[in-house]
Amino acid sequence: MSWSKLKQQLDSFLSPTLAGTVAYRATSYRFLPDKSGSCYLTVDQKNILNMADTTTTPIRWYQTDQEIKNDPGIVIPVSPEEIEAIRKETKGAVPEERLEIMVRGRKSTSHAKELLAAQAALSKANFTAVATTFLATSIEDNLESSDILLNILALIDRRVGKKRILNMSDSIKMKHSAVQYFYELRRRTV
Repeated sequence: MSWSKLKQQLDSFLSPTLAGTVAYRATSYRFLPDKSGSCYLTVDQKNILNMADTTTTPIRWYQTDQEIKNDPGIVIPVSPEEIEAIRKETKGAVPEERLEIMVRGRKSTSHAKELLAAQAALSKANFTAVATTFLATSIEDNLESSDILLNILALIDRRVGKKRILNMSDSIKMKHSAVQYFYELRRRTV
């Protein structure tokens, strides 16, 4: 699908409250066949979602899993069932106050690996391929996906209403900072 048709379809799904604020952009290099060009999102005409330029964007791009574990903006919830599972696994040999720390540590390690993998896929991914997948997939699947770009495209979609946006606040805390940025942008406009 050509970029102009894809952009037209993406624009038709953009939330009316974000029209004029969020825009899809693409650069191409007509006379340099070895350069593929890039696609990115702008907010108020500022290049926001472009990993190639990490210095001017307000989105934090992680280099290591330790950065993700130490980020206070990412909240890892712990359920009583998970604590009970660790208690059974250790056969009660671990003090009670340490169980929650162990659960949170294990979850944060796996979460950090998932975020780094999603971020790496975003840097290599072809925007048009992901956008085409977004258009062919249900909005629920896009919101629950581990793909950062699919999450962002779903958050700024007009089919996601005010009630759903407000109910997502807890689940967004575990997402990448790019997804959190676009969630806050959308939440302010609903």
